[in-house]
Amino acid sequence: MNTGTKSRLFDGLNTVLVIVLCIVCLSPFLHVFAVSLSSNNPIMSGKVLLWPVEISFEAYKRVLGDVSMLRSLIFTVLLTALYTVLCMLMTIAAAYPLMKPGLQGRKAIMLIIVFTMFFSGGIIPEYILMKELHLTNSVWALILPHLINPFNLIIMISFFQSIPRSLEEAAEIDGSSHFGILVRIILPLSMPVIAALSLFYAVSRWNGFMDSLFYITDPEMYPLQLKLYQLVMNNMANDIMQMEGLRMVELLPESLKAASVVFSTLPILLVYPWMQRYFVSGIMLGAVKE
Repeated sequence: MNTGTKSRLFDGLNTVLVIVLCIVCLSPFLHVFAVSLSSNNPIMSGKVLLWPVEISFEAYKRVLGDVSMLRSLIFTVLLTALYTVLCMLMTIAAAYPLMKPGLQGRKAIMLIIVFTMFFSGGIIPEYILMKELHLTNSVWALILPHLINPFNLIIMISFFQSIPRSLEEAAEIDGSSHFGILVRIILPLSMPVIAALSLFYAVSRWNGFMDSLFYITDPEMYPLQLKLYQLVMNNMANDIMQMEGLRMVELLPESLKAASVVFSTLPILLVYPWMQRYFVSGIMLGAVKE
């Protein structure tokens, strides 16, 4: 067997392996989507796998029929946008001075930051703190406690340190200030990591649930995840085995759960293709020329 044949065989096996892995990764999403569009009889009999059976939109009608659901969606979008912007501003503001080797106390500060990755005050002390600061039922209770993620901060510091020092020195010779260097030199070269960390922050806030469950009791401020949780729990409490005359209700908790997952996941999934171009772009392309 010659080299060309071996290479084609190897490429063919890799292609088959990638296709199989893609099917395995996509199958849970396809199953959830199929369940959300199927009626109760196929779901109860276990006939729904990767394709809807007896297509029904009752679950989506239940999810979208609640007027407060749209309000929760809009609130969550605005909350996620504000949270992402503030987190990135604070992360950049903290990472830039901490990347300087000559910063006094830098090692102690980094040690404290790493310490917070492994230890926290606990749920009860955090709740007491939020209550004493009068932040309950406030949007700031969902933003301030997680304003800087230590892991994301370390990533940002490492990326800033990878930028050639010669660029900063050239800007300093031209009389640029630290703020000018950050805005004109560091940030334009850091778009890939800024995009990646922004996506991390946005996804974490979009999927955030426990903090809103603890700190938010006003229905007008329910994030989408908390609203969907209550919708599913109420449906399970009121609709499971509930009889209407001689027939069971048509909507099962499984289909409602699946529709809720699709409804809450689809918006954030739409962001990924837009951010993908920053992940593959050259980090230092054209920055330094010989």
